[in-house]
Amino acid sequence: MLERRQRKDRTEITFVLPADDPPGAVSVVGDFNNWQPGAHLLTPRKNGTRAVTLALPGNQVHAFRYLAAGDYWFNDDHADGHDGPNSRLHT
Repeated sequence: MLERRQRKDRTEITFVLPADDPPGAVSVVGDFNNWQPGAHLLTPRKNGTRAVTLALPGNQVHAFRYLAAGDYWFNDDHADGHDGPNSRLHT
């Protein structure tokens, strides 16, 4: 799931997943972090989910995926769209 907050010149995107599905560490990887695994790890929240928030420039389109333990790549069903193997996000 994606949570959004519009700011003056950027959009804060919170990437949210269940606490244990998939199990193990999960990071969000995309063109905004040069596809670097582990750069943005999702961390547990009190409500039983895990999340990470990024401030991205407004009026852009970004490609991203999630990377879980065991080299398991997956997309976000709540993304703005999909392009090939990647999820798409419009800020």
